[in-house]
Formats: sequence, structure tokens, C-alpha cells
Amino acid sequence: MLLEALYHRIKQNWSYAYDAKTLHIRLRSRKDDLTGVILHYGDKYGWEMTNDEIPMTKWASDGLFDYWEATIEPRFRRTIYYFQLRDREQTIYMLEKGFQEQKPAVVYEGLYDFPYMNPIDIISPPAWVKDAVFYQIFPERFANGDPGNDPANVLPWGGTPTPSNFFGGDLQGVMDHLDYLSQLGINAIYFTPVFEATTNHKYDTRDYFKVDPHFGTNETLKQLVSACHSRGIRVLLDAVFNHCGKTFPAFVDAMEKGAASDYADWFYVRSWPLEVKDGIPTYETFAFEPIMPKLNTENPEVKQYLLDVARYWIEEIGIDGWRLDVANEVDHQFWREFRSTVKSINPDAYILGEIMHDSMPWLQGDQFDAVMNYPFTNALLNFFARKTTNAEQFSYAIQAQLASYPLQITEVAFNLLGSHDTARLLTLCKGHKESVMLAYLFELTFYGAPCIYYGDEIGMEGEHDPLNRKCMEWDPDKQDRLLFSFFQNAIRLRKQYRALRTGGLRFLPQASKQLLVYERWDDQDRLLIIMNNSGSTAQYGLDITSKEWIDIFSSHANLLKNASEIPAYGYLILKSLKH
Repeated sequence: MLLEALYHRIKQNWSYAYDAKTLHIRLRSRKDDLTGVILHYGDKYGWEMTNDEIPMTKWASDGLFDYWEATIEPRFRRTIYYFQLRDREQTIYMLEKGFQEQKPAVVYEGLYDFPYMNPIDIISPPAWVKDAVFYQIFPERFANGDPGNDPANVLPWGGTPTPSNFFGGDLQGVMDHLDYLSQLGINAIYFTPVFEATTNHKYDTRDYFKVDPHFGTNETLKQLVSACHSRGIRVLLDAVFNHCGKTFPAFVDAMEKGAASDYADWFYVRSWPLEVKDGIPTYETFAFEPIMPKLNTENPEVKQYLLDVARYWIEEIGIDGWRLDVANEVDHQFWREFRSTVKSINPDAYILGEIMHDSMPWLQGDQFDAVMNYPFTNALLNFFARKTTNAEQFSYAIQAQLASYPLQITEVAFNLLGSHDTARLLTLCKGHKESVMLAYLFELTFYGAPCIYYGDEIGMEGEHDPLNRKCMEWDPDKQDRLLFSFFQNAIRLRKQYRALRTGGLRFLPQASKQLLVYERWDDQDRLLIIMNNSGSTAQYGLDITSKEWIDIFSSHANLLKNASEIPAYGYLILKSLKH
């Protein structure tokens, strides 16, 4: 037994309250090292009358570790506990104070202690997000619904995008195509910034209280949100609070007046005047972009200004949440006050941070509900698009990610396969549509809120910015309607079966290295998903007969007639008749 590999600590993703009565407790061990783990637990003020034990389940594994989990319901919302570890030769007891070979004699000394399940401390993301299917819209490129608000230098729709050109996309264009989005099956939209700015991407905000005139007006946005809500579609806006734009009035004043400006402390200034020397601004920015000066969110005036922004768009326009740009570079205290402000207005508002690495420090219930799940993205791209990993390695990456966060956070993670910041999925797949379908099928049968980048559902391609920001293709003859139908059906299936959204998950290893097989289940349904991520027919080692399973979604008709074989890049979703 490798004691050095064993790990547990209280709180965060290792022991946490899933809801008001349920505790999840996890333990990490070296892969294939332990044959079993028993959790001993009880009340610290009454161990003799409350102590109990439960076998822990090995619920996830990666290349190095196994992860064990137990679910308990402490009678008095508190518990102390220790682990009994077994391998083929010995039994060891693991306490907070260390390891010992004998069962603890004095149970109150040195055990792990979950002091109390205070309701206010329980991480409770908005329940609606578990059922959301997001669609990301880059407003300038989705649809031109009102030529009257076009920029003076607007180009004909469908031209080649550059970092600085405009095609006239606006909010009216989105309203004009809500039928399309409803037909697709989405029930949530994430908009990249809509506030007044100079660029086509709008991440250089000029006025945080005003919709960019090229997109419409505040009233237009209010009408759009209302129209979305009438269709059951939630709306998420992009909050760029890490930095503003060079035309933001406070920055203009600081540029003009220097250190004497009333807004001098709104920014992080290395030296005056504000200028660029040898390619590096004398003030802190997003990356090294001189047009995006970083805001000092520790300044009380800046903080209040931005909190007023957060409040305005929820109260006055009715949006359903915020996506927070460059969220990891803003101080934690600001985000705590931001959350308090937003949740006081709408407790169901979704607070989503843009963070590309481990995000547990932001996901403890006092800041964000979720983050953009880029580790998930990278795992899928490596397997389905780049083909640099096999099915086993992919499953390890996914399971390691599952172990990184409490379940309720995983259930509302924002899962994406591409965005305005990445090359399009079809391009990464080198134009291979079947690989795109497999990747999205996994996303749509996994925990979290899946997101579709506009145009992926009809076969749009594009390298990194600016080519990933092409105008949406509205000519039906140029759309891949078979791909669109696939998305419709996969989304419909996700909505139909709760097990695909919040049920259990288990990977079933196969001899074929590119054959991915996993189960999803809940108290109503058991589903089996099989994907062949290779260019040749694959055999799966499962005992499946048509008497026990029905095909509810597949790439080829009558796959069950040959119940151990799946064609190249084929997929099959089966529902158990015996569950």
C-alpha cells in the first residue's frame, strides 16, 4: 500500500455538502493499489450512539490514481470520520493525524471533522443550468436585421473577416432568427459583449450602460430578452470587468490629465504619462493590448461602478446571468461582492467565469457558479479532433476532471468545443464531419451545460481569429442540413433523458483503443453509449441482445442485428429494457 499516494482533506472537492442533508466524501489512492475502503463516521458529540460504516465506491480513475466516494446523511448535519483501507496484504486506518495499524481507540482524537453543514455554505448553483443547452452568438456576425444601424464602413454579408472589419450583425438579427434557434432545440444563449465599443468584438468597452449603437439600443436588448424568455430561452451577457477600452471616459481623462486625473487610481499605472514604450504600455492591460487598460477593482469607485453595471442589466433588462471575461485576473474580493450583488437581485442568475485552469479557488460558493470547462474541451479535442489520445487516455482525463470539483459544480459546468477564441471544431477535425458529430455527441451526453458555437450545427469552418468569426451562413443550400438534423436529434435526446444530464457515469474499457463505451443511468433509465473514433470497424466486448436493449439513437440503421460490431466513426445509444 503506497501511503504517499493517499490524499484527503475536508471541504472543497474532497468532502462537501451536495445538498442540505447529503455529504459526499472522497479519497484518492494509487491506481489499483487498494482492494477496498470503508468509511467510518459518526457524530463527534455522540459517537457511541451514531457511529456507522459504509463501503466506499471506486467511482473514477485516471492514469495515476483511483478516486473513492461515499454518500452519507449525518443525522445532526455534522460528522467526524476516518478511513479503513485494505489491500491484498494489510489493513491500515487513515485519520487526519496520520496512519495507524489499529482501529482508533479514542475516536474524538485526530479524526477528520466536517464541523457543520451550514445551509449558507452549501454550494447551490441555479438548477436550470443542469438542463440548459447553450448557443454562443458573436453578435456582429450572426445576422443583420436592421441595416439602419450598420457601421459606415459595413461590408456585404458573408465576406472574409478581418480583425477590424464589420458586416452589420445586430440584436434585431438575433430576434429574426429565434425560430431557427428554437427548432435547433437550444434554451440558453451566451452573447459575447454587446456594450458600446470601437471593435467588432466589443471587448474594449466604452460605455457599460449602453448597448452598442451598431447592435441596437437598450430597448432592443430588452425586447430580445423578453422574446427569448417567452420561448423558454435564458440569456447570458459577457461582463468585461478586468479591463475597459481606450475610449472609456475615465481612461480618456487619465490620458489627458495624467497623475492629476480624478481617475488616475482607476488603473494600474507603472509610470506617467500613459503611453507605449518599446511595445509595452506604461500601464497594465489585458495581455499587452494598449486599447484594453486593466481596471483597478480594489478602488472603491471602480468597484461600485461595476457592481452598478451588474445590477442594471439584471434589474432593467432581465438577463439571466453573466459570463465573466478574464475572470482569474480580477481580485477574489471583488467577485465575492459581485456575487452578493447579483444574487440579491436574482438568486437564479448564472455566474460563469472564464478560467482555463483548475478553478477550485473560485468555486467554493462565494464567487462563481461555474467556469468555462476548458480542461473538458482539451480532452475532447485531443481525442476526437487531433487523435493524439486513445479512448482509455480520454476516459482518464475526463475522470480526473470529474474528481476535481464537487458534483453540483460539474452539473452546471459550461462545456464548449469551440468559441470565438478558438479554431472551429470542423477545421480542427480537418473537415471530417463524423468526428464533429462524435465530439458533440459526447458533450450532449455528459454532465454540465453543453454549448454550441454558432454555425457549428450547419458545418461552418474557420481557423483562429478572425476566420472563426465568419458571418453566419443563412442560405439553406449552403448549410449542412443533415448535420443540423443530427444536432436537433441529439439535443432532443438529452432533454428526454435526465440520466444524460445528471445521472451516474461509468466508462467500460474495450480492447479497441479508439472505441469509447460508457454508461449513464439514474433511477428511471440506463443508457449505453458506444462510439467508434476510428476509420475502421470495431468490435466491442459487451453482451448486448435486442431483447434487452433498444436502439434510441445511432449512425446506422439496425446496428443491433450485428450486436458486437460498430462501423467506422459510428455511434450507438442503447436504452436498457430491464432497468
